[in-house]
Amino acid sequence: MNNLPLLGIDAGGTFTDFVLIQFVDGRSQISIHKVLSTPSEPEQAILTGIAEMGLGELAVSGALYIVHGSTVATNAILEGKGAKTAFVANYGFADTLTLGRQTRPTLYALEFPAQNPPVPPELCLETGGRLAADGSIITPLRDSELDHLIEQLRSLEPEAVAISLLFSFLDDEFEQRIAAAIRQAELPVFVSCSSSVLPEYKEYERGIATWLNATLGPVVRNYTNRLQQKLNKCKLQIMQSSGETLAAASASESAVKLLLSGPAAGLNAIQFLGKKLGEKKYISFDMGGTSTDVALLDGKITVTNEGHIASYPVAVPMVDMQTIGAGGGSIASVDSGGMLRVGPQSAGAVPGPACYAKGGTQATVTDANLVLGRLHRNTALAGSLQLKSSLARGAIQAVAERVGLSVEETALGIISVANEHMAAAIRMISANRGFDPSEFTLASFGGAGGLHVCAMADRMQMQKAIVPVHCGVLSALGMIAANSGRQVSKTVNIGLADAADDLIAEQFSKLADSARQQMLSEGLAGSALQIELSADLRYRGQSYTLNIPWVNGQQAVAEFHNAHKKKYGHQLAVATELVNLRVNATAIREAPELPAQLPSPDCNNIVATRVYGHAGNVMVFDRQGLEPGISIAGPAIITEYAATTYVAQNWAASRDEFGNILLVKSAV
Repeated sequence: MNNLPLLGIDAGGTFTDFVLIQFVDGRSQISIHKVLSTPSEPEQAILTGIAEMGLGELAVSGALYIVHGSTVATNAILEGKGAKTAFVANYGFADTLTLGRQTRPTLYALEFPAQNPPVPPELCLETGGRLAADGSIITPLRDSELDHLIEQLRSLEPEAVAISLLFSFLDDEFEQRIAAAIRQAELPVFVSCSSSVLPEYKEYERGIATWLNATLGPVVRNYTNRLQQKLNKCKLQIMQSSGETLAAASASESAVKLLLSGPAAGLNAIQFLGKKLGEKKYISFDMGGTSTDVALLDGKITVTNEGHIASYPVAVPMVDMQTIGAGGGSIASVDSGGMLRVGPQSAGAVPGPACYAKGGTQATVTDANLVLGRLHRNTALAGSLQLKSSLARGAIQAVAERVGLSVEETALGIISVANEHMAAAIRMISANRGFDPSEFTLASFGGAGGLHVCAMADRMQMQKAIVPVHCGVLSALGMIAANSGRQVSKTVNIGLADAADDLIAEQFSKLADSARQQMLSEGLAGSALQIELSADLRYRGQSYTLNIPWVNGQQAVAEFHNAHKKKYGHQLAVATELVNLRVNATAIREAPELPAQLPSPDCNNIVATRVYGHAGNVMVFDRQGLEPGISIAGPAIITEYAATTYVAQNWAASRDEFGNILLVKSAV
């Protein structure tokens, strides 16, 4: 990067966050910024932020190294705005995506609403070229079938084509022939082959991944092309769901791997800060304007191949995270039974919470925090927004009249309901998986996280929490701390007792070469690549696997037995199968330095305010003016640009040398 300024950009549903690291006299300096998102054209908020930070000339000259996380792919799926896509399967399998796994969305409901299939029936096409489970040809792919398929596509005029043939992970010849015929016919479509997107068994999951990649490909390509054009010659990397980056030019070909682009970066930042502080065990709590993401880090970021987006399985690598529709902009309402509800609907950036005075009229979590006094009315927000308490009270008054409570009691109820939603998500990734939350530190970030951190820790019986420096834009910081990487896989499905280590090593070598070539095509030096091997193992007869680091077969079997016993409480004396091989290629680059944050003498103003539920005044501190090591007993409020931390009663806060706020539960 030749010491180019590093700019991390996290485009969220409500705000777009910026973190800039520049190198001055051999030392790094950090600047942060925040603007309101422009959901219809996300690149406009990015260009606005770059201009407001005074980086316009650097962007024009190509003198910025940018890492960007975006919700473009996620929103396209959630809002049903992907490209019109045709799905090509073998004869008899056109309805694979419609049938799915036949699992009931609600176990005890006798009836539930029908869901639209991912691909309409008229766009589900069939052809020849079917393989058996051993890779032998059952039916060939004839030229006449290819011609017929091309004519169907020409008539249907899709924007993208997803090709998913049976057992193509064993031999991709037929899929590649179809893709070549489409190119030769010069059809203006984006093509995804399952043998490239997810060369693994399980027809439904592979088909969904291929369809997601195809329907998102044109959307991501159009967006990255517009953004790259506006950013001229700047080197642009895109954040993947796995927590690693790839070049923007390759993003559309791997669009399905961008679904957790922004949230994954937040975990990178927590891991990065943990190394600085010598801590390994964190539960991350990222509360933004639209949603909340929680995850558990026990030494390293956990990646899963069993993630979901909406009702669809996403079998590509993504950080193991729970996401719920509870954020600062989550809307409070009353259902037909008089029950107070919060989310998942959000006021978003437009019109936003009522207190933003941008046209929003519905009560939100942010409005409730303002009414309770936990969010100070003079808090500095992006876009020069000024909080309007009267508008917040008016919005909550409408809800209060329906539930028969005062405005303050209703606001407290809104906070309580939102907190319980978020606590349930934390239980899901901790206690429900055998982890004791009290052994972890709660790491809270996002623009709204600090307002709820103490309440979350109390609910989970956690004694320690941290609100990291630059918490309001932490995901953007995680982006510039990320490495570039690729994950490749392949199903082999063999018994380990029958497989020689040298045969498996040969298969791993081919996968590693593929990953290496993808990385080298981006100009990354081969000497900088780190290759990690792992395998998905299971007992014969099982449907699910456990991922085990690979050294050799004997060691992998021993580790699999231990992992199975740890997760399920037992191990079996039966044969072990090797299902999938996985290779993770990473280009390790030096992480940016986190400079010490000296207290600013211009930011030591302390004011008093009233907070609902407390008899006396509550002190409001400016985070930048806090002296390291000085303890502040709750209740107290700590403000900063783009975020606020509410230190609840029976909690104490102090600031460390890097500017992190450390929270400790006080003895009652």
